[in-house]
Amino acid sequence: ADALDLSNAAVTRQVGLLEAHLGTRLLNRTTRRLSLTDAGAEFHGRCRTILEEIADAEAVAGQLTAQPVGLLRISTPLSFGILELGRFLPAFRAKYPKLRLDIDLSDRLVDLANDGIDVALRITGRLDDNLVARRIALIPMVVCASPGYLEQHGTPSSPGELAHHATLSFSYLWAGDEWTFTDARGAVTRVRVDPAIHASNGDLLRDLAIAGCGIVMQPEFIVAQELARGRLVPLLADYRTMDLHLHAVYLSRRHLPG
Repeated sequence: ADALDLSNAAVTRQVGLLEAHLGTRLLNRTTRRLSLTDAGAEFHGRCRTILEEIADAEAVAGQLTAQPVGLLRISTPLSFGILELGRFLPAFRAKYPKLRLDIDLSDRLVDLANDGIDVALRITGRLDDNLVARRIALIPMVVCASPGYLEQHGTPSSPGELAHHATLSFSYLWAGDEWTFTDARGAVTRVRVDPAIHASNGDLLRDLAIAGCGIVMQPEFIVAQELARGRLVPLLADYRTMDLHLHAVYLSRRHLPG
């Protein structure tokens, strides 16, 4: 009674109800002491075993949450998966060694529930309100074109001049046909471009820009090497382009590693 913070009468009543439920006597009662009957001892032992199993199960569940195990299915944009994901995976594997990874590299907008995806990595400025998102990294954007294109068509000196140029644009996942620029004073300019080519893959758009097909806005990691080689030239250096973010999106906050 003391351990349960109950009165003797309350404990006696609960024991009586339990005996009535089981249809057997659990305690031998005398005026001076109580002792377990054979049935009571057996019932008590089994209950202790059950409680210990519950405690063990809770401990194991806690360990599984602390150290995730099993299969984690990840969807990532093709270009990011090829060029960048390999830099992050060794540290992730070291932190979660019991996780097995199944990585789908695709530029299509996957349906997490229907496609059985646990986490989708998305480079975007817009997010689905029905999904949980965790921001992972800033993705700087670069506007650029090939030297050959600029020699033939001229170099734009302001965002508004892009309307008179051939542009190459990503099909979905971010701003698409509206490119945003901010000048040194903080003034924002939004330019509606009319792309000569839409594509759902950044590598293809980069290669088309190198071939002189137009001006492209792409994540820096896709075009950095070609900028360094001089095969692409950065444009509108006095303006800051829109920045996107890499997000991990998933259906629920539960059961995912931190």
